[in-house]
Amino acid sequence: MCLAIPGKIESIQGDDLLTRLGKVNFGGILKEACLAYVPEAKVGDYVIVHVGFALSKVDEAEAQQIFEYLKEMDELDDFAEDRGGERPRESGNNSSAALPRPPLP
Repeated sequence: MCLAIPGKIESIQGDDLLTRLGKVNFGGILKEACLAYVPEAKVGDYVIVHVGFALSKVDEAEAQQIFEYLKEMDELDDFAEDRGGERPRESGNNSSAALPRPPLP
């Protein structure tokens, strides 16, 4: 089953609205996503991502609610298995601390 997953934009590369890429944090896993469909998105925004494309912006409360639904459906386990992203660097101010971290396999 394919799902669109919420994540927080940690950084953005590129100035061209059609080729901008963002590093998106999915509960501790960083992956790149194309931001062409959300030209208004900026660092700190939450976006819904499907197959590498950010489709829309969502507020933090909605992102948290989606994570709760996924946890209830055990879909976060499947997402954690596909760990093609990188772990964010640890810092004293972890802005993603509010997001639940998917369980490790």
